[in-house]
Amino acid sequence: MASSQRHDIAHDGGDLVLLPLGGTGEIGMNLYLYGYGHGDRREWIMVDCGVMFGDETTPGVEVIVPDIRFIEERKEDLLGIFITHAHEDHIGAIPWIAHRLDVPVYATKFALLLMEHRLEETGWAGDVELIEVKPGSRIRAGQFEVEYVPVTHSLPEPNALAIRTPAGTVVHTGDFKVDEHPVIPPRFSFERLRAIGDEGVEALICDSTNAGKEGRSPSETDVAKSLEEIIAQAPGRVAVTTFSSHVARIKVVAEAARRHGRDVVVAGYAMRRVIEAAQKCGLLDEGLQFLDEEAFGFLPPEKVVLLCTGSQGEPRAALSRIADDIHPRIALEKGDIVIFSSFTIPGNEKAVIGVMNRLALLGVEVIANTPERLVHASGHPRREELAIMYDLVRPKRLIPMHGEPWHMMMHAEFARARGIPEVAQMLDGQMLRIAPGPAEIVGEAVSGRQFVDGRLLVPGEKGPVQKRRRLSFVGIVVVSVALDGKGNIRGPAQIVVEGLPEKTADGQLMEDVLLDAADEALENMGRARRRNDEMVIETLRIAVRRAAVAEWGKKPVVHILVQRV
Repeated sequence: MASSQRHDIAHDGGDLVLLPLGGTGEIGMNLYLYGYGHGDRREWIMVDCGVMFGDETTPGVEVIVPDIRFIEERKEDLLGIFITHAHEDHIGAIPWIAHRLDVPVYATKFALLLMEHRLEETGWAGDVELIEVKPGSRIRAGQFEVEYVPVTHSLPEPNALAIRTPAGTVVHTGDFKVDEHPVIPPRFSFERLRAIGDEGVEALICDSTNAGKEGRSPSETDVAKSLEEIIAQAPGRVAVTTFSSHVARIKVVAEAARRHGRDVVVAGYAMRRVIEAAQKCGLLDEGLQFLDEEAFGFLPPEKVVLLCTGSQGEPRAALSRIADDIHPRIALEKGDIVIFSSFTIPGNEKAVIGVMNRLALLGVEVIANTPERLVHASGHPRREELAIMYDLVRPKRLIPMHGEPWHMMMHAEFARARGIPEVAQMLDGQMLRIAPGPAEIVGEAVSGRQFVDGRLLVPGEKGPVQKRRRLSFVGIVVVSVALDGKGNIRGPAQIVVEGLPEKTADGQLMEDVLLDAADEALENMGRARRRNDEMVIETLRIAVRRAAVAEWGKKPVVHILVQRV
């Protein structure tokens, strides 16, 4: 448990503020700071520490984390990191951020096990203190008391947080849905949330992902029935791809396979790791067997259910390699079925459709979620579930989070229509005073993104990826010239061209055209001007780019190297 001895400042009459550094204005990269005190004399806690994933706009980058400069500069006032649940957009940045802050990380067992794996993989296992929290328990940290309140979601041990301070109590929902028939524990804490509402709640900081959808998200029990029907009727192999952390989905697929005489083969390291964590938490029946990839080729088609990663079209995931027919141990063919038991994260549509199309070319039947074939249920609340949460907690004000701007706007509109007295909208980097008094933006902080580039953490928009993105559009030309100190040309120029067309419209080699432009510009400079490196570089750069524009219509990145001999 975090000690308050380091933070014994009296905060009588202080205010409670919320400062998101990720998660408001985008789906993913959740990181929320709650502060209590006056001005710069505040104690802080962090709720969640997640990632986003790269796409075609971030070449070479798979993981994006929040910019934490604000709290890193105040880390002596940070009391701890409190994790709501184990999804990557809530815990994925722990290996990159937690060791820089030197505070304990609190989480329930399932999330803790997954974080342990990630810290071991990245080499920070000995540098981050992980503290297991029992669902329903309370942790005292300085002026804060944080209560873990079990809710339902699409993975084990999701929690809302009741955060108590001298200025009042707020409820941070984390990701949730209201599922009255969950496949795995816990059950939704109706009575506990109602009791917290009875105490009085200043603000509900609430999931906005499905705020535009009417009704309720289907139960996992309904999905289980649909998946079992497909598995029971399938003539050949059945492959199911879902989020690797979705233990409930893994459980129902494995149980259906067992009932219908099929063996379950697991493909994908992330899914195997989650299964091991779920087994350690007692969430999977000991009788459920999960075979390694090597067993796939020895089983008759009608005896196989394959659980595999790749529901988002990730190019290195198991399903993508299966669709490309390059997986070393697994192949699918005509008569087999692949079930996409997931929803497509915005931005991944093209990649997912590409995998589906490649599977179809192999003759594989592809099943995605439809009203007729329910193979996935969202883990986020629709409007009826939001209304249930409002009625339980009865907050003075609502603060939408976990969503893109239009998700949060629809959430705000719905909350007003449901009679919430006050709605406060904000974005990453804005500091909102929650209490006392009406909610108000009282400041701004540095926020943004950092990219995990290989083993390094690099700046986001103004870092190397910005240049890499430009190179992907226009290529690069490097010209090297040799001059002596008097400005005499001491040898022929050399050129390297990458990413440009090989030939011009009239059939000339592009390299020759650009090299001729550099040679001509260099000769026309005269010896006096050629003594100045900067002048040589700029003159040749302009000449080469003009030649490229004339022949190609685009401006490549041009670098000139001057060697003095």
